Amino acid sequence: MFKNKKEQTKYWMDYAKKHLVGKTIKAVSWMTGDEAVHLGWEYSRPVVIEFTDGSMIFPSADDEGNDGGALFGQSAGHEDLTFPVNGG
Repeated sequence: MFKNKKEQTKYWMDYAKKHLVGKTIKAVSWMTGDEAVHLGWEYSRPVVIEFTDGSMIFPSADDEGNDGGALFGQSAGHEDLTFPVNGG
């Protein structure tokens, strides 16, 4: 699919920008147990970020969607942020 690593990186960066830049967060919640089970994640309920346009994102343990994942970051004041996986 990709000629080289640079082309692959550009593709995924463009993808991320298309789907994330300019979005406004409407709601944040924990994935429900039913939603997690539907994905095959019996014991992992990650945080779900819903945007005003109806799209949503949630962390996964890997890019194959094998399990819910934690989300890490840093606040503007350089505080470490952790949004853990909520158990089933």
